[in-house]
Amino acid sequence: MQAIGEDDATPVLQYFASVVHQRMYCLICGADPDTLDGGNPDIAYHVIRNSQNIAKHYWSADIEPYPPR
Repeated sequence: MQAIGEDDATPVLQYFASVVHQRMYCLICGADPDTLDGGNPDIAYHVIRNSQNIAKHYWSADIEPYPPR
């Protein structure tokens, strides 16, 4: 960061984790991770619903997963 004139620290781990998560999600769904174009909405739906179910089951998240299709 000093090489570009920034004195602040590099972004936190959560930022990098979110970028990796977004790219992984796009690749799973068949979308372009650089433009977010394309992809299969049915796969996206099932990936999100699965994540919601995991959060609710294992970590008692206070959410209602998307209803089954």
